Amino acid sequence: MCGRFTIIATPEQLRALLHYLEQPNFPPRFNVAPTQPIPVVRLVNGERHFALVRWGFLPSWVKDPKTFSLLINARGETVNEKPAFKAAMKRRRCLIPADGFYEWQVGSAPKQPYYIRPKSGEPIVFGGLWESWIGPNGEELESAAIVTTTANATLRPIHDRMPVIIPPAQFDVWLGDRSEDTREATGLIKPAPDDLLEAIPVSAGVNRVANDNPALIARAAILAPEPAKSKARRPAPPKPDDGQGVLF
Repeated sequence: MCGRFTIIATPEQLRALLHYLEQPNFPPRFNVAPTQPIPVVRLVNGERHFALVRWGFLPSWVKDPKTFSLLINARGETVNEKPAFKAAMKRRRCLIPADGFYEWQVGSAPKQPYYIRPKSGEPIVFGGLWESWIGPNGEELESAAIVTTTANATLRPIHDRMPVIIPPAQFDVWLGDRSEDTREATGLIKPAPDDLLEAIPVSAGVNRVANDNPALIARAAILAPEPAKSKARRPAPPKPDDGQGVLF
């Protein structure tokens, strides 16, 4: 799963990595959250183009977005069969640049956040799906989801899922829109190499969406465990009345 991530690399760095035509300018973001706009790179007439779309996938067949659950991730094992994603998996795959992502350790109390980043310090690219929704009044919304897979050895102690990370040599395969490209792209849905990433504990500041600053990715002490809750003693059941009454 992936519920928050960062985009810290400069526009020039990302353009050099992804080779899209546009020259957008955007600030670093340290706490990208669902429903916010995220950058994607997709294929249009055989060329790579940059776009901003909503993070939270909305299939084209949805009648009322307000009644549809927010889909921020697409489970890779079923992405070719699920009605919400199968059309996009065939024709509308995209690349989502990032510098790292956050994950919360399952079973810890309080939940310990970790920042997962490449050891090299270079940006990484998630495999994504995008879709265009057109409403009854002609309104249009473009959205995207991050494809996920099982965790690698680095992530497994923290969580059992992770985003699919596409290596640069496979960008064209993921973006391709031919049927044979879809089969090859499906083969890229797998855990990242165990030596690619590192996980560092960070503060609970990332829990608040409004926080967006470099301090969020700084190494922090592990959160202290919550004190065990004492069990309230149940009151003893009243003794049966023997009709004698009591003086005290």
